[in-house]
Amino acid sequence: MKILPSILAFLVFTLILAVPPVILQYSGNTDLLVPHFWLVFFYMSALTLFVVALILFVQYKNQEYYAQAFMGGTTVKILACLAFIIIFAAKNKVNKHIFLADFFYIYFLNMGFEVYLLLRNLRHKNLR
Repeated sequence: MKILPSILAFLVFTLILAVPPVILQYSGNTDLLVPHFWLVFFYMSALTLFVVALILFVQYKNQEYYAQAFMGGTTVKILACLAFIIIFAAKNKVNKHIFLADFFYIYFLNMGFEVYLLLRNLRHKNLR
C-alpha cells in the first residue's frame, strides 16, 4: 500500500472521529467536553498523522526497520501525549473525569486506527 491512500484514509477517519464532539457541541452538551477540546483533538490527531506517515515512509524505504519504526513512533507518541497532559492540566482548570474520558476517546481511537492501518499495510506486503 502506498503512503498517500493511507494518509487519506486517516484524514477521513479523523473527520468521522470529530462528528460526535461536534454533535455534542451543537446540541448544547458542552459540559461533556473539556475547555479547549479541539486543541487536544487536533494535537493528538496531528501527532498520530505524523507517526503514521513516518512509519509508512520508513517501511517504504527499508522494510527491515518497520518494527523498530513502529515501536519508536508509538513510544514518541505516548511520551508526547503524556507531556501534553501535564502541560494542559497545569494550565487549565478541568474536570478530571471529563478530561480523561475525552482524552481516552481521542487517544484510543486514534491508536486503534493507527494499528489497523499499519497492520493492514503490513499484511499487503506479506501477501506478495
